[in-house]
Amino acid sequence: IGVRKGGTRALLEMLSLHPDIAAAESEVHFFDWEDHYRNGLQWYINQMPFSYPHQITVEKTPAYFTSPKVPERVYNMNQSMRLLLILRDPSERVLSDYTQVFYNHMQKHKPYPSIEQFLIKNGELNVDYKAINRSLYYIHMQNWLKYFPLDHIHIVDGDKLIKDPFPEIEKVERFLKLSPQINASNFYFNKTKGFYCLRDSGRERCLHESKGRAHPQVDTRLLEKLQEHFHEPNKKFFELVGRTFDWH
Repeated sequence: IGVRKGGTRALLEMLSLHPDIAAAESEVHFFDWEDHYRNGLQWYINQMPFSYPHQITVEKTPAYFTSPKVPERVYNMNQSMRLLLILRDPSERVLSDYTQVFYNHMQKHKPYPSIEQFLIKNGELNVDYKAINRSLYYIHMQNWLKYFPLDHIHIVDGDKLIKDPFPEIEKVERFLKLSPQINASNFYFNKTKGFYCLRDSGRERCLHESKGRAHPQVDTRLLEKLQEHFHEPNKKFFELVGRTFDWH
């Protein structure tokens, strides 16, 4: 269900190493896009890959986590749904969010403002910037917890997934009640790319080159301001989920 720029694609690719997982190729956006939702449940089912009865079908749409209407819609479809949420340091997520939009504009040869123009408004941190709101995890989590108990939502540590993916994937296997089939040997560090790639029955594959892009250089004081802004919201989130993360 998210979070955007948290490592959802990496998580899905890694999870797909398991023979009992059937994963949808693209982001479905059923519960958050009105024109898709109006198509009804059968349309949603038709977007799913073919799967056998013993398999678990997975789709990922990172916008689900921050869309207010989504938790209730998912609950109405299936109250026993198991949810995967991958989070990373909120400040880093903001920079990554900006980077993606910046590159999307660059590819279309469209100009795009610097990150400072989004982060600063009248000399202060612009708390209305969408990317900042997406990183206020506790607000969105409260919405999900109105419908699903905490033990139905497994939080993957996105920062740890990048540094050492195997232990995080093991936890996901346990949460989904899958037999332990993914091994440490399925991952190898690619020095050129600077992150882990996958090895599957002799085949090697890495994530798309759009992943792991360098973030823009941000003034240290501005970065500190951003990290400071998330200090209280992070504390609230830790209390909400009964767990802490190694964020600034």
